[in-house]
Amino acid sequence: MIRKLKFIFLFALLATVAASCSDYQKVLKSTDYEFKYKKAKEYYDNNDFNRATTLYQELVNIYRGTSRADQVYYYLAKSYLGQKDYLLAGHYFRQLLKEFPRSDYSEEAQYLIGYCYYKNSPNPRLDQEITKKGIDALQLYINLYPNGDNVKEATKLIDELREKLVYKSYLSGRLYYDLGDYRAAVVSLSNSLKDFPDSEYREELMFLLLKSKYLLAENSIPEKKENRLNAALDEYYTFIDDYPNSDHRKEADKFFNNTKKMLNITDEDLKIDSNK
Repeated sequence: MIRKLKFIFLFALLATVAASCSDYQKVLKSTDYEFKYKKAKEYYDNNDFNRATTLYQELVNIYRGTSRADQVYYYLAKSYLGQKDYLLAGHYFRQLLKEFPRSDYSEEAQYLIGYCYYKNSPNPRLDQEITKKGIDALQLYINLYPNGDNVKEATKLIDELREKLVYKSYLSGRLYYDLGDYRAAVVSLSNSLKDFPDSEYREELMFLLLKSKYLLAENSIPEKKENRLNAALDEYYTFIDDYPNSDHRKEADKFFNNTKKMLNITDEDLKIDSNK
């Protein structure tokens, strides 16, 4: 009896699917575009985004230049969004704004452009051009619609994307240091601190900058050594002024003492120099 019920249920399910496919094929073949327009919205409302996308893709050209054109673009983009195809969704939201800047859907489209970039933003170890585009798009939304419904969420997404850039910047500086390319590390670490002065990695970045300057000076040719040692000395003072109780203080002091020896100066010389 149970096996029979299962068979009946399966047969009914297959019949339903077959009928649905048959109905959909009729919609696809129809030349009644008003009918297709209505069915596309029905598929969209029922979360059947794949079928809705196919229909809206055709209707984009059919309704071009009509009062419904922006709406077709909007639902085409939203259908791709429903499929989590953020690349194509973002493309059609951008097209919507380009062709219909005064559309009723403009505000939401601007936010969703940024959201699609956010969803496509890659791992921080990869190129972050998409992340930057996401920040720009979301910030533009906030600037254009300061009282918009999605301002709070856009701000949150910007913060998350910015953290990726901060971490990417940190990783870049750290990479040169780990490779022993201290000249490149000095440039990269300095840029990271300049671009993101409030970075959560600031203390470590400053210490790595100090260490990179010290190691660069220590291994320099004679004609460049003195200037680079003095640069390391200046970096030491900057670091301990900002982080006098750092866990790196002991090692920083070691660099400082070694630098003094290589420059052949004493604490008294430094005091005299600071009073000039």
